[in-house]
Amino acid sequence: MLNDWQIILRMVLSVILSGFVGLERQMQRRHAGLRTHILVCMGSCLIMLTSLYVFDIYKNIVALDPARIAAGVITGIGFLGAGAIIRAQEGVKGLTTAASLWVVAGIGLAVGCGFYSAAITTTFLALVVLFVLRRMEDKVFHKEEKI
Repeated sequence: MLNDWQIILRMVLSVILSGFVGLERQMQRRHAGLRTHILVCMGSCLIMLTSLYVFDIYKNIVALDPARIAAGVITGIGFLGAGAIIRAQEGVKGLTTAASLWVVAGIGLAVGCGFYSAAITTTFLALVVLFVLRRMEDKVFHKEEKI
């Protein structure tokens, strides 16, 4: 059973890690920015903690699978992500934001179950994808347009 400090640590870490990803989205002036990403990740973390708590309470009484609730989170985030995707005349917008919401949900689940190394690594890699690859895409596509 987790103690209160472990629970607080996991919740705070979920806010910090998702805050980094959300900050990048906010800097790109996306509708799903800092607060949205933090809330998705924090909610996922809470749901994972609740899954572990329920499993711990009932483990000797009935067979439970704590991963089932987490699977529901991932499905639900798909609906939230779909709301972030907009079809415009220029094409489809919001796919990266939808994907980043899905990733921070996973980060929240990982933090919630104590899988810190994966959560931190995923946050770092997501930031590399969002920041570094954006700059690379800008350079590549601008060079192609000038030719």
